[in-house]
Amino acid sequence: MDDFDQILESGIVFKGAPKGGPKDDGKVKTKAKKKKYITGAHGSGSARQKAKYREQRANRRSQHKG
Repeated sequence: MDDFDQILESGIVFKGAPKGGPKDDGKVKTKAKKKKYITGAHGSGSARQKAKYREQRANRRSQHKG
């Protein structure tokens, strides 16, 4: 009961998040961003097909500057 009385008298204090925040160490965290996955070099048929579509999209005239 002592904790309950203390809460009634002073209320509950919610503290913010620590100031440090998440550290970004430059590592690739998802397979989709890894070089071999993007180029389809690791042997997966799905990855090769997606790589083919990415290459086709990159070669479109609408994707070129100027």
